[in-house]
Amino acid sequence: MRTRLIASGSESERRRLLAASNPGPLPVLSAQSLAEQKQQLSEAIAINEPASTGPGSKRHSGEMSLPAPAPASFEVIAVVPPGLEEVAAAELQALGAEAVRPLRRAVSLRTDLAGFYRLHLRARLPFRFLRQLDRFPCPDRVALYRGVQNAADWASWLAPDTSFRVDASGGSRELSHSHYSALQVKNALVDWQRQHWGERSSVDLDDPDLSLHLHLSPGGGPRRQARGDHEAMAVLSLDGGGASLHRRGYRAAMGLAPLKENLAAGLIALSGWDGSVPLCDPLCGSGTLLIEAAAMALGRAPGFWQEADGHSRPRPFALQRWPDFDPLLWQQEVAAARELERHTLASGLPLAPVIGMERDPAVLAQAQANVSSAGLAPWISLHQGDARDFEPPEQPGILVCNPPYGERLGEGEDLEQLYADLGRMLKQRCGGWTLWLLSGNPELTGALKMKASRKVPVSNGGLDCRWLKYEIH
Repeated sequence: MRTRLIASGSESERRRLLAASNPGPLPVLSAQSLAEQKQQLSEAIAINEPASTGPGSKRHSGEMSLPAPAPASFEVIAVVPPGLEEVAAAELQALGAEAVRPLRRAVSLRTDLAGFYRLHLRARLPFRFLRQLDRFPCPDRVALYRGVQNAADWASWLAPDTSFRVDASGGSRELSHSHYSALQVKNALVDWQRQHWGERSSVDLDDPDLSLHLHLSPGGGPRRQARGDHEAMAVLSLDGGGASLHRRGYRAAMGLAPLKENLAAGLIALSGWDGSVPLCDPLCGSGTLLIEAAAMALGRAPGFWQEADGHSRPRPFALQRWPDFDPLLWQQEVAAARELERHTLASGLPLAPVIGMERDPAVLAQAQANVSSAGLAPWISLHQGDARDFEPPEQPGILVCNPPYGERLGEGEDLEQLYADLGRMLKQRCGGWTLWLLSGNPELTGALKMKASRKVPVSNGGLDCRWLKYEIH
């Protein structure tokens, strides 16, 4: 379970000085968005290895101070969709992260400030990146209170006019309620502020300058925990994104049961599609799989929003409000990410056909709007029609689809017939192709009458699913 506490204040002078580098406030979060954050953060686990203290010296002063330079490198936890830990680790390592280690629903890594910026702009799979401030023993509430006050140079990180919030996950024997743990972190910080400045930050529910995350772990193995012979640990971190990174900004229109963008990107990465052969989705829905695939093949960084005039700009990130934010370093990473955008594959060859089919005219219109908003209309071709009537291009390629599987859409008997018809169509017309299908119902996929050569466990909106690979003969 995870709890969030939030505090706020007026706009700081620092934010005014960095206005040119900060494109605007973070998006206001809906109740659904907050629920998504709760699920993501409560499922992520903290790194289990000791780590060096985070940014800034731990000095206490009554005067506001300039931040100490960022450390040469620091610990980071990337929160990722369940089942995509390994492929996410490979992506992060390719982007320059070091000491990369897959965890459960998370990946631990080390990076420097430039790398941290790069990951936010270019990594496709994580929900968020948590930059570790400190890790300390936490046997009880007193240790938590003192540990938080000594976790960073709060004179530079948390001036009274800086807003903040606290998210808490995990627990220990003495601190089993995340709401209480989050409240203890908040109390430690505002008490510190009152002692040094006589004033404190106050509550802002939507747009804090600083998003703090506390993770508590009981420490030790199961036997030691049962005996009470263990040392609980706390990790206090900063969320660099603010809003969840899976929101790319192009999907104002969605179908009834849409895939999250980062899950779709991970599924495409698992398929191995590189843009050199056709990619088709005969049940494309709102088009997320095809959009993420084309964006990946054409080097479109997920941390950029497409403008109506065809240009792109970085989305706003919480890290741009931090006191050690480096505008020059940020602009260098923005420029490097933008240079990767192209109209062809990296080899210079044209992108192979990317084709989607959708039966429902209203859903098709949503998909077309999403493709246009993503700036990918020249490369993705969408058509109205039934998947049973799908005619593939002559060159064999890869088929992807996320058909309904009964948990949210459709009726059992109708869906079983759909899967049976889909299997017949594939075997009759798509010989030499490879199919990747997201299944949440083994009985329905059995109606395909095809044998999967690979089964990857993933979670789609909390549903236990399999990303199934079929070689079509």
